[in-house]
Amino acid sequence: MTEFESALIGYAASLLHDSDRARDVVQDTFIRLCQQDIAQVRDHLKSWLFTVCRNRALDILRKDRRLQPLEQYHWNAIADAGPRPDAQADLDDRLERVLRLLDRLTVNQRDVILLKFQQGLSYQEIHHVTGLSQGNIGFLIHTGLKQLRALMK
Repeated sequence: MTEFESALIGYAASLLHDSDRARDVVQDTFIRLCQQDIAQVRDHLKSWLFTVCRNRALDILRKDRRLQPLEQYHWNAIADAGPRPDAQADLDDRLERVLRLLDRLTVNQRDVILLKFQQGLSYQEIHHVTGLSQGNIGFLIHTGLKQLRALMK
């Protein structure tokens, strides 16, 4: 739980745009893990957790039949001795812009980009989460990033 909880909450929050609901989804995900035979999920635990988390979040979205814009989700900043405040503000502005532009991509493009770059999943793990082929995942990431670059100009 310690290893995956934060990443799962971040992923669920990026789908739901609601941190409280994201925590509920992650709690439900871990409850479902407790109900599983550990031998069946041990070899692919990370992708299993993200799959269950994604499916539960999508169930909630389907039930609500409403989506909130990505900019309403407040990303937590990690405090460190990082860049100067002006450089950090510029970086924050660009990140906010990219996150808004992600909503202009297709759902599959946005999902695979978030899973790859926000969560650090491999193509194989993304395949287990989404059910998409690895070739399709690579294509979606490539075209999604290309479209983001064009939108950023």
